[in-house]
Amino acid sequence: MVIRKISVGADYKNAMNYMHNQVVLQGNYRIHLIRQTEAGDIEIFIEANDEVVLWKKINGNMPFLIEYNIDF
Repeated sequence: MVIRKISVGADYKNAMNYMHNQVVLQGNYRIHLIRQTEAGDIEIFIEANDEVVLWKKINGNMPFLIEYNIDF
């Protein structure tokens, strides 16, 4: 399933949120992909000028909430 949004932190109201296609780093990059590894970690990839790089890796022990992309 495609991850649309992830909220990182124990308190959902104050969590850090990352969404697919969100503009980051002063508008120079866009979130290209959010995926969960087999180990349970979260990886966030960003892109600019057709280059995709790993931006953040969130340890699977950190509390997070995943929102999946659901098309009806």
